[in-house]
Parts: sequence; C-alpha cells; structure tokens
Amino acid sequence: MNPRVKKFFSYYRPYKWLFAADIACAMVVSAITLILPLCAGYITRHVLETNNPDALTEVYRIGALMLVLVAVHMLCLFFIDYQGHTMGALMESDMRTELFQHYQSLSFRFYDDHKTGQLMSRITSDLFWLSELFHHGPEDLVIAMLKLTGVFVICLFINVPLTLVVFVFIPVMLVYAFYFHHKMRIAATKSKERIADINAQVEDTLAGIRVVKSFANADVERRKFAHANHRFVDSRKDNYRSSAYLYAGVIAFTQLITVTVIVAGGTAIDRQALDPAELVTFLLYVGTLIDPIRQLTNFATLYQEGITGFNRFVDILAVEPEIVDAPDAIDLPTVREGISFHNVTFRYRNDMPHVLENISLEVAHGEFVALVGPSGAGKTTLCSLIPRFYDVTGGAILVDGHDVRDVTLHSLRRNIGLVHQDVYLFAGTIAENIRYGKLDATDDEIIAAAKQANAHEFIMGLPDGYDTDIGQRGVRLSGGQKQRLSIARVFLKNPPVLIFDEATSSLDNESEKAVQQSLERLAHDRTTLVIAHRLSTIRNAQRIVVLTEDGIVEQGSHSDLLSVEGVYARLYNTHVESSDIFAGSGRIEEVNHAGQIYSSTVEDR
Repeated sequence: MNPRVKKFFSYYRPYKWLFAADIACAMVVSAITLILPLCAGYITRHVLETNNPDALTEVYRIGALMLVLVAVHMLCLFFIDYQGHTMGALMESDMRTELFQHYQSLSFRFYDDHKTGQLMSRITSDLFWLSELFHHGPEDLVIAMLKLTGVFVICLFINVPLTLVVFVFIPVMLVYAFYFHHKMRIAATKSKERIADINAQVEDTLAGIRVVKSFANADVERRKFAHANHRFVDSRKDNYRSSAYLYAGVIAFTQLITVTVIVAGGTAIDRQALDPAELVTFLLYVGTLIDPIRQLTNFATLYQEGITGFNRFVDILAVEPEIVDAPDAIDLPTVREGISFHNVTFRYRNDMPHVLENISLEVAHGEFVALVGPSGAGKTTLCSLIPRFYDVTGGAILVDGHDVRDVTLHSLRRNIGLVHQDVYLFAGTIAENIRYGKLDATDDEIIAAAKQANAHEFIMGLPDGYDTDIGQRGVRLSGGQKQRLSIARVFLKNPPVLIFDEATSSLDNESEKAVQQSLERLAHDRTTLVIAHRLSTIRNAQRIVVLTEDGIVEQGSHSDLLSVEGVYARLYNTHVESSDIFAGSGRIEEVNHAGQIYSSTVEDR
C-alpha cells in the first residue's frame, strides 16, 4: 500500500467503531431511500389499480411502514451528522497535535525558510478541509454507490431497455465530472497557497503594527494585503467556475435523463410494453439519481480540498529535523569544566559562504568571556552553535569534554541560559513568564528570581503585581522591564552556562544600568559568553575575544587590547569626533566602524 494512503487511513484506527457505526447508518439511509419509491409503486400498482376492497386499509398499512422508515432515516441522518462530524473533529485534533509537535521538533533552519502565516495555514484551514473529507468522504461515497447500484438493479426489473437508455448517460457524466474535478484540484491547490500568503501577510503586518503606525505606512500594508487578497480571489474564481460548470452540467444531465424517460416511457406505454404505474415508479427512481450524483460531486469537491490539504500536511511531516539526538547520546551532567571550540567551521547552506571558518577557542569553567567585532563576523552564530540551534559544518564544540552532538539536546540546553536582545515574552502574567524558566517553581522562588534580576520593585508597582497580564509579547512593559523579566527567567533556571546576546544594546542608560547589575549578578561563578556592542558593558570581562571575518584576531583584557593598538583599540577609539557627550551624565555614545553604538564614561577614557 502506498505510504501516503496508509498514513491517511491510520487516522481512522482510534475511531474504528464510531466509523463503522457511521457507515452502517449511511447504508441504512441508502436502503430506505431505495425502499420508499417501491412502497409508492406498490400502492399504485397493487392497491389502487386492482379495485381491492381493503385498499384504504392497505394504504394506511403501507403509509405506517413508510413513516417508520422515515423515522429511522431521520435518526440515522442525525447520527451521521452529529457523531460523524464529531469523529472528523477528533481526527482533525489528532492531526493538529501531531503537526504542532512536529513543528516543535524542527530546526531553526526550517523556520529561517518558512513564513509563520503559511505554517499556521497548514495547521488550521488545511486540516479543517481534511476533517471534512475524513467524515463526509466515506459516507457520501457509500451512500452514492449504494443508491446508484440499487437504482440500476431495481430499474432493470421494471424495464430493461429503458434502464439501459438511462444509464448510457452515466459514463458521459463521469467523463464530464472528471474533467472539471481535475480543474478544481488545480484551482484548490493554488487557492491554499494564496490563503497561506494572506495569513503570512496578516501575521507580518500585525506583528509589526507599531512599526507600521510609526512610519505612517498603513496604506502600504493595505496595498500589500489587497494584492495578496486579489490573488486569492482569482484562485477561488477559477475553483468556483469549474464547480459551477460541474454542478450545472450534472443538473442538465439529470434533467435530460428525465426528459428521455418521459418520452421513451410514453412510447413504451403506447406499445403496451410498460404500464403507467411502472413509469411513475421509474420516474421516482430517476429523481433519486440526483442525490447520489450530487453526493459524488460533493465527494469529489471534498476530495480535491481535503487531499490537497493532506498532501501539504504530509509534506511538512516529511521534513526531518536536522538537529536530533544521536542514537547513543548521553545525558550531559551539570557543566563543571568549560567550553572548547575546535576548528569550528559553519555556513547556513551549502551554496552560501562560510560564516565561521576554523575557529578555535577555550572558555574555562566560571570564566567571563566577551565577544566583540563588526556585524556579520559570526558572533551570534558562534553562540548559537553551543546549544545546537545549528550544527557545525566542520570541527567540534565540546562542553565538559563532550561533543555537543553526542549528548541529548534536553540535557545540553538545560545547562545553558540565554538572554537575547530581542526578548520574547508570552501572552499571560508576569509570574507565568518567569515560571517558564522552571515550570514547577514556587511563588517564593519566582519572587526571589525577580529580586535578583532587579525586577521585583517595578513588578510590585503594577496594578496586579505578579498576576499582571503583560499582553502579547509583553507590549505593556518597557524594554528594560521585559529584559529584566527574561533575566529573572534565567535566574530561575539557574544554568551553569550563560550566553548574553547584546542584552543591553537597545536600552536607555537607566534601564541599561539596572539590567547590567542583574547580568553581573547572574554571571557570578558561571561560564559566561557575552556578545556586546556597547564596549563599556564588558570592560570588566576576564577576557575579550575580537572576532572578524578573518576569525579570532585578538584576545586579552580591556587594558591589554588597548595597549596593542589593534582592532579592539580601533573599535574603541574610532569616530570619537562623532561622539555625543550627554550633559551631566559623563557618558559618551560612540559609533564604531561597523555603524554600531557603544558607550563608555569620560572617566573610563
């Protein structure tokens, strides 16, 4: 069996009894639909035309039977509609859970190449249509095929030549339907791509709404959205056009069949080859043909929508995480030695130049090492390789003597705390965001971490203290407040290795001072790597490593590096003539040769 087909039907397995009941009800519905015209034909032929003295009693008896059949029909339809949809929703939930968990397992490189809105479309609209296919598809197919087969057999018993004339139209209808179904499938695929583009555009605009408003560029975003929306409408038009041709054609074929039956049946009655009661019954069954044809059309539409979504779903599941545990990976104990970079080489893709090449560096346990250098030199990349957000292209990174590729990801990342410049806080309360560093932390532990991060005072000044809702991405807090919460989160995690990625470069002077104190307290007695553009924040580093496009060009203390008058000294002293001295503060904001801002004090100079 094709792996994709096997994958498709695997989602029925947990609900096989519910599915069996749904199909059984669909079969009962089909059978009752076929029986009711027979009851009508029986009354016409055997009761009303035979001058039966008990005709009225017989009509009532058949009528009562038909009412019972209608009641059973209604109950089965109710079960199909309610329990069938429930089954589809449960299967959709299972697939959404599977896809979400797979998203979490994928590496950073995958997210570098995909837009969030498009990924959200896979987990929402695609799976909705797939759940409709899971539920309606089998039952529509079963009902339609049973009805068509039943109608064909019963009509053969009524009149063979007339039946053959009617069913000559069926192959033509199938060819007609197949052609427009194919066009609908192409349009459905394009439509899903277009709605994913809309989701990506909306997500991008809403995430950056403050930038949009600050630059007064709402009209620009409206035009971008209108373009994406117009492309989506065009794709839907193609789908609707093919659907309209399909639906109108099927109805036209059905009406043509009805006209043929009336003309041919009237001719047969004139030749006494058919009686009027048989023609009435035959016409009732021709009318019944409309339902299975519509159901087949509905199935085809659902199939096109659903299978397109399923293929997109399976395509994502087929993406293998690049960063996974080795088969024999071991748990890394608490780091007590240090970090070693041995001839580390890295590039993001094979067709791109190397970001890092043959970098070797030793960071001892408990040492405070700062990384400085121009943008694009690979400072952030180097630090991203330690927790294996990416894997090295060449060389190795050792933590406590273990290659990071030989230890489990969970144990490796448990030992590392990261504080980024771009802080991400989740929607929810302050306490919930700090507790993210240790999910089983007590309230006292959260408060202690906040105090260590210089955050307790401003938290208690908020309306609800630690229970204050901070909004999406912490929009109700200042940059310094958000940064201190992220530091509190790392305090709570209490890792032996710290990585600070330009953690204060975007803060004002007052916030920087508070955050800097928190960082220094956090870094005490931990192996620490700091990426900094503000050189004053790392003046007290035990070692400063200067990284350029040529690799590591200098290492040493602040005073040692200034004395050799090399790259670090140029970074520190460049563009002094462009510096601004803030009155009363004694602080100098300087621009280095890479266009980055760093600060120092007059006394420091």
